Amino acid sequence: MTPHILVVDDEDDIVELLEYNLASEGYRVSVARDGIEAMKKAQQDRPDLIILDVLMPRMGGIEFCDAIRQDARLRTIPILMLTAMSEEEDHVRGLEVGADIYLTKPISLPVLVSQTKALLRSSERIEDPPDRIQIHDLDIDRDRYRVFRNTNEGVEEIRLPRKEFELLFALASRPGIAYTRQDLLDLVWGTDVLVVDRTVDVHVRKIREKIGDDYIETIKGVGYRFKD
Repeated sequence: MTPHILVVDDEDDIVELLEYNLASEGYRVSVARDGIEAMKKAQQDRPDLIILDVLMPRMGGIEFCDAIRQDARLRTIPILMLTAMSEEEDHVRGLEVGADIYLTKPISLPVLVSQTKALLRSSERIEDPPDRIQIHDLDIDRDRYRVFRNTNEGVEEIRLPRKEFELLFALASRPGIAYTRQDLLDLVWGTDVLVVDRTVDVHVRKIREKIGDDYIETIKGVGYRFKD
């Protein structure tokens, strides 16, 4: 599938330059003029990478980047910040809010293209979690929807209903990462299904009853994470 790049910038000459050169590299390119328009486009047609200006009307790049990183469905999209703001503190702020790469204008097209390719390669690795996770004493096999645990007596199978399995897999695939209940609802149940936060709590409780309390931590005021 052709990678989709969303260019977010309000300068016409920059947009035209990026649109032409990225399309020439074989990418599908869409454009937004500010963070609000970009958010709508990202939610409608999830891009594989975002090239983001900082100073824009309505919603700037910093605010947009922060919003993307709070969205469960969009937060893993790599973001390349491209801006005229070249002070060290600007770099630091951009990276702290969630940009993966911070480049300054004027643009070096060879550098931009090479960084774009590198980010897309990295994204493919992140977006394609293994079908089988072996963590601590658990072996979680997504192909067969089966969970095994190594014990002193041998290997035991732990049977989980589908949603409990998917919730465990989602948490275990990124150990140490804290998920809000809404993040987990979006990841496991999807955004089109009406379920309440309490659903996550109930499923976590049921998983703990079957595998024990040593794997999933409750993060007070946030949600849950799998112990790394």
